[in-house]
Amino acid sequence: MRAAVFEPRYSMNAEELDVCFSELLSMMRSLAEPLDVIVLPEYSDVPADVSGEAAFYRAAEENGPTLLREAAAMAVRCHAYVFVNAAHKTEGGLRNTTHVLDREGKVVGRYFKAHPAPSEVKRGEEGGHGLDVAYSYRAAEPYVLTLEGVRFGFLTCYDFYFYEAFSRLSRERVDVIIGCSLQRTDTHEALSILCRHLAYETNAYLLRSSVSLGEDSPVGGCSMAVSPFGEEIFNRKNRVGIEIFDFDPHKKYGKPAGHGGAISAHHEYIEEGRRPWLYRNGGPSVVPFDRVMPYPRLCAHRGFNSVAPENSLPAFGAAVALGAEEIELDVYSTRDGVLVSCHDNNVERVSDGHGRITDLTYEELLGFDFGKKHGEKFAGLKIPTLEEVLCRFGGRVVMNLHIKIWDLGLADDKMEEIVSLLRRYDCERHCYFMTSNDEMLKKVRAYAPEIGVCVGWDGNPDPMSMVDRALALGVDRIQLFKPHFTEKTVKRAHENGIKCNVFFADDVEEAKRYRAMGIDCILTNDYLAVKTALGE
Repeated sequence: MRAAVFEPRYSMNAEELDVCFSELLSMMRSLAEPLDVIVLPEYSDVPADVSGEAAFYRAAEENGPTLLREAAAMAVRCHAYVFVNAAHKTEGGLRNTTHVLDREGKVVGRYFKAHPAPSEVKRGEEGGHGLDVAYSYRAAEPYVLTLEGVRFGFLTCYDFYFYEAFSRLSRERVDVIIGCSLQRTDTHEALSILCRHLAYETNAYLLRSSVSLGEDSPVGGCSMAVSPFGEEIFNRKNRVGIEIFDFDPHKKYGKPAGHGGAISAHHEYIEEGRRPWLYRNGGPSVVPFDRVMPYPRLCAHRGFNSVAPENSLPAFGAAVALGAEEIELDVYSTRDGVLVSCHDNNVERVSDGHGRITDLTYEELLGFDFGKKHGEKFAGLKIPTLEEVLCRFGGRVVMNLHIKIWDLGLADDKMEEIVSLLRRYDCERHCYFMTSNDEMLKKVRAYAPEIGVCVGWDGNPDPMSMVDRALALGVDRIQLFKPHFTEKTVKRAHENGIKCNVFFADDVEEAKRYRAMGIDCILTNDYLAVKTALGE
């Protein structure tokens, strides 16, 4: 195949946008020889550092149609497939998109950037561009396009940093990876390492198009082609121009899979030794983080406890299997310091044992049956530890962790141990702490600011007291306790950016009233019935 990779000039001065765009169009019009593939950089429609959502949208909407017309004309003139990145308008706004044009200039595919950068996610008032990124919070397989027998994969700029995605892409056995980029801060050496690693890992050719920040700049640029052997075919660094070269997309790299092993691709060798339980949570079973999981939500209080014993692994598993956005569980510490999940400190209601968890050892608790009282088919069920819950469900649901030992104000608050467990199972962003102890809320926010917190009811019947406490603490979530709140409570909370949970609603009509009131998350003991009634 014969390919052309662009590296146009980019300006950090927004006032030069029109000049840079005009220069890019001139480069495109200069290309006329027969080719197979042409690659342009990310945001070819906005080749300057335009700040603010309104200005960015204006530039993209003004330049986008012209860019795509010129790309189509170039495709026809060169009889080539053109890969051009430009904002694509959707119902949710503009989306970072690599458009694929065939040899006749027709759009035959679109790749949406898998990992939108923080500047793309943030709204205008936060200093970002406010793009449509809703699609990126859903599970999706790698986008692969087969053109004339060649399998093309895609990465755009920020995507290059997510090494976890490389091994998944390698399983698609792609031949060429198209990389439209706008990386402006990494050194040439760092970009070379990233790209060589990618090509070697995926056993594919990488065609990367970026922008020049000036001949003398040690960062940015680096339009390049890399072979599956991890070798750079060329690297323009920060030289403006078009690189034309030939390559065989079907030429692959093979090596012995260990000493005396069969010849294999690198990723095939690695698959034999993979141990996914040692890695970060990943894959389609992982749900969006708490901070991006959409509202309104329904929380399975103590799990789906109408079908399985409350605060048990079967109850949590049933809720997760039904697609619960959240589960709620209660956490106590035994006399010997083991963190367990149980609603009551006294175990008599939920087991055949007697005594308080805080007075009993874990071994003593294991001697009790925590399933038989719910039904004979659950006989023999043991009390779960917090670690067991995290090990099985971490990352697969948002967890509302009601830390009961904090409500009790025990001297050994176990804060560092609990936070350590969340970090060990890579789910600190899938959990938040709920307690009525304001001092512990302050303490945990200072110690682990990445973990969300929620103000719990402290017994004050004043409908506005929880909002007042949240405002004083700077906390953005409260868990209302019926009947000690009104619609005015919810309205005032929302006016101050505070989300409202409510404990609880098992009656479907009551749940509907809470939803109409604006409650963000309803806790329920009858998850499926309420979920069905609300149509969620």
